[in-house]
Amino acid sequence: MHHAIRPVAATLAVGGACFGWGLVEATAYTVRRVELPVLPAGGRELRILHVSDVHLMTYQRRKLAFLRSLADLEPDLVLNTGDNIAQSEAIEPLVTAWAGLLGVPGAFVFGSNDYFRPQFRNPVRYLLEGRSHGSGAPKSPTLPWEQLRDRFAGRGWVDLTHRRTTLEVAGYRLAFRGVDDAHLGRDDYATVAGPADPTADLNIAVTHAPYLRLLDAMTADGMDLIVAGHTHGGQVCVPGYGALITNCDLDTGRVKGLSSHRAGGRTAHLHVSAGVGTSPFAPYRFACRPEVTLLTLVPVSP
Repeated sequence: MHHAIRPVAATLAVGGACFGWGLVEATAYTVRRVELPVLPAGGRELRILHVSDVHLMTYQRRKLAFLRSLADLEPDLVLNTGDNIAQSEAIEPLVTAWAGLLGVPGAFVFGSNDYFRPQFRNPVRYLLEGRSHGSGAPKSPTLPWEQLRDRFAGRGWVDLTHRRTTLEVAGYRLAFRGVDDAHLGRDDYATVAGPADPTADLNIAVTHAPYLRLLDAMTADGMDLIVAGHTHGGQVCVPGYGALITNCDLDTGRVKGLSSHRAGGRTAHLHVSAGVGTSPFAPYRFACRPEVTLLTLVPVSP
């Protein structure tokens, strides 16, 4: 009997230790730094802060301190790919924490947890559906997303939801297009589709969830850079192997960080943020630290 109990006890001990570390790692906030040679030769660098999946709750003081510190990075541009809040009361603390960033040129799209409060999901079901093709709206209470949108837009950030626009940033002309959340099936790329702007120094597409239907269309249209979030980097990864799921139809090899995407005879740079937060119902990360990315764009070699 004792011989049968020992393996079970050992398994429970290892599982408990991993879960405990996952709770710790979920607050090990990190700034990932990436350099990308994509700007016209002879120009200066352009520093883009890519923030995603904050999932803020008001009691998360350490996370709020990290968000406040991001202004010290002095980015030229902020790109926010959604899932900012997990409760209505978090809007004011979030806006206050980002006071230093909201004065910087920025653009945003929303994700499901800007529209709806998070809800409990069975972890086994989550794993089985981890390569889903998107779904309809969840049956959970709505969040005051209009208020969040207005607070961002009121400070100068551009809402890219089904919109194309151009911004002058640090001496560069940047053309943007964005869509609503593909994971909820709210994306309608046709509203912003079309050839890239040939007069822009860079064409950038912004989406919350990096579904292949969007990546294919954006790349075929000639986007230079596509930015997305949603995946949480897999959230629970296996050391030496990587992510098990992406929570969309993107392959796990591109679940976070910089990669490329090819479609329509063209290639785009793709950056997927692993995000800052988690659902309050799954407040852990393993081998996948919460992060923002300081993406430094530099001129291509002559």
